[in-house]
Amino acid sequence: MARSPVIRENLAHETAQRQAAQGPVPELDGAGPVWQQIRRALITPIVTGAWPPGTRIPTEASLSRGYGASRMTVMRAMQTLVSDGLVQRRRGIGTVVTESPLERPVFEIWDIADIVTRSGNTYQYRLLEYRRLGNEPERRQLLGVSSRTPALWVRCLHLCNRKPFQLEERVISVDAAPGVTRQSFSRQGPARWLLTHVPWTDAEHKISAQEAAAEIAACLQVREQSACLVVERRTWNHGVPVTYASLSHPGGSHHLLGHFRPSR
Repeated sequence: MARSPVIRENLAHETAQRQAAQGPVPELDGAGPVWQQIRRALITPIVTGAWPPGTRIPTEASLSRGYGASRMTVMRAMQTLVSDGLVQRRRGIGTVVTESPLERPVFEIWDIADIVTRSGNTYQYRLLEYRRLGNEPERRQLLGVSSRTPALWVRCLHLCNRKPFQLEERVISVDAAPGVTRQSFSRQGPARWLLTHVPWTDAEHKISAQEAAAEIAACLQVREQSACLVVERRTWNHGVPVTYASLSHPGGSHHLLGHFRPSR
């Protein structure tokens, strides 16, 4: 019996979806451990809709060849996507994008230098302050550590095309970040070093609009009490505080973008 045009069209659409990801593998960004780069490379086409629900993800063997990575490295990245509910393994088909991947939370900590350069702009960095944190209860409370816990205080400025883009103020637990005291952070910010050297299991973001205090306004080259977008981030490793960061951006030069689709 001949199939109707509608059935043929649906079958063609499903076939196209399943084969959509079988071309060249997405490029890696070169920042951090390879398994995290692979994870980010595969997440991007999923959350942007380039790989719609039902799309078959390249096999682990093809990803391993394409990235020149071991199967174990690829498997580690793929398993995080399965755990996040972005993809699922189907017997006889392979690994496919789930039906509602955009409804699931995806948390990824990105390097600010990578964000600026990937958008085609020029990135610069300035270290403003770096020292051992003394008995400063307010700052220690931000991270949730006592006066007995050795900690570092870092303030640095990230620039985009020579203009202040982000003021980073950070507390780091020395015990939770082995080797951090050997870093000068004179040429790169602590975020990149932490991303590539210190594991984390939990993170928290708080995003708010705040008026710039005099010191922050001077660093960002904006008027005092100007509106700034402030992201406060905390990370833990199995319940142990690792770092707290306050990331302030000039309100007129920063925005948040979310891409969503209605649930089916």
